[in-house]
Amino acid sequence: MIQLNDKAEASVLGNLADGKTISDLSWAWSSSNACFPETQVRKFTGKHQLFEFEIPARTEVQIILTPKDKKHDMSLYAYMIGIGTDAVVPNLSRCIRCEADHKWDRPKAGKTQDHRRIVGDILAIQNPYKVIIGVAGANGLAEGEFSLEIKRK
Repeated sequence: MIQLNDKAEASVLGNLADGKTISDLSWAWSSSNACFPETQVRKFTGKHQLFEFEIPARTEVQIILTPKDKKHDMSLYAYMIGIGTDAVVPNLSRCIRCEADHKWDRPKAGKTQDHRRIVGDILAIQNPYKVIIGVAGANGLAEGEFSLEIKRK
């Protein structure tokens, strides 16, 4: 479990080699999770390494994934569940919120993308929640070092 500091921030290092392959990704595009569409499945076919932390009430954070090697294509997702809930993908029947970022298929007007992936809008209003972060290799990527930063917005 990642421990946030007094400012609700943290950083951690990881490696996809320490993760697991998740063959059934249908949880991601189910209407009760809506994390990423099935058309983007290849961007999540490598190993997944999961992390968790508790987001305090009245807190909004942004999660930034930075691969050590800029050539390693990695994707990022984060979902919120209730404290005391142990719903971990692929056995995620529903979540409160799920956000994902991956390499774009085409440019977006007025935006540029680099090797980093960023998920924002992780927000707890009145109650704290558990947040599960997933770092996944794209196109079957099974190893690669990375850093995760959790920053308060």
